[in-house]
Amino acid sequence: MTIGRLGVVMFLLFVIESTLVPWFIPTSLAGRLYPHFTLVFVLYAAMYGTRHKALMLGLLFGLLQDVVFYGSLLGLHTFAMGLIGYVTGLLLEKRKVTMMTALFTIAVCCMLYEIIIFAVYRVFWFTRESLAYAVVDHMLLSTFLQLGFALAVYVPARRWVQSAIPVRQPEKEEE
Repeated sequence: MTIGRLGVVMFLLFVIESTLVPWFIPTSLAGRLYPHFTLVFVLYAAMYGTRHKALMLGLLFGLLQDVVFYGSLLGLHTFAMGLIGYVTGLLLEKRKVTMMTALFTIAVCCMLYEIIIFAVYRVFWFTRESLAYAVVDHMLLSTFLQLGFALAVYVPARRWVQSAIPVRQPEKEEE
């Protein structure tokens, strides 16, 4: 799969997370549960590809999310998704990423993404709730939804990303 096909898959995920998934969310959780499936694929691109491709995918799909959903602060999701993709790729660049490492990284990065969004909304007075309430009310729920999705698509996502984004092999050092 090429990077273009990976982009098409991520665009389809964006359409699914914005149109179909809200129908399956129970009414008691509506407005509290936010799917971010494209973020999960950006993190897979960071872990199993390169940090630069993860940055570009994060910027592209973050901007798409900003334009479609969040018009009050244009660029916030672009910044957060691009930053998290790049930093994740930078931290895990030379490491072998197992399934448990990937799921732990996705959980931490999804919480960090939600906290960045919350912090900026708090600074500009778009929300007045406390961080503790926001974590319990919607951040943990959204993170568990992302973890379930990440676990469900782990094997195909890993194969797609590794075949779409060839990782440069380090050259052997001369002695």
